[in-house]
Amino acid sequence: MKKFEEKSIHSEEIFNGKVISLQIDDVLLPNGNKAKRELVKHPGAVGIIPITQDNKIVLVEQYRKPLEKPIIEIPAGKMEPGEAPELTALRELEEETGYTTKSLDKICSFYTSPGFADEIMHIYLARDIEKLENPPSLDEDEFVEILEMTLEEAKKYVLEERIHDAKTNYAILYLEMQELL
Repeated sequence: MKKFEEKSIHSEEIFNGKVISLQIDDVLLPNGNKAKRELVKHPGAVGIIPITQDNKIVLVEQYRKPLEKPIIEIPAGKMEPGEAPELTALRELEEETGYTTKSLDKICSFYTSPGFADEIMHIYLARDIEKLENPPSLDEDEFVEILEMTLEEAKKYVLEERIHDAKTNYAILYLEMQELL
């Protein structure tokens, strides 16, 4: 057994939905004891940091039911089975903002909540974005407002907790540290 490895000895699927599936695993711990783990399985997601030609960040505001409030975020979305992250990034950029780009640069990937979920988030930077003449429609259950703001405005929104999610906080920190705006 690898250091700290928890070997699954039994898995039971509890729910299989559109976005996630849930399972409970019985695991054998490194010390020989047994424990239960509640796991969320997710196909992965992307977040895009779109920058306009006048150096503003394109963000979306949307209601998030788990939080019972709207928050402002970078455009993002779930990967479809077999879809490459960069294709998801371009699709989500176009659907959520009406912008497109010929230049997507991968910044990083990170696990969003590794204590209970396997979701991996890929972050891309989109510079030289252009408005689409005929943007694709949002998903039928998606309602967003598009915002463009300076880095300073975005940092203020972080302090006010209007920007209040990890991927967008990461994006703001990245832009500030790279001195891109």
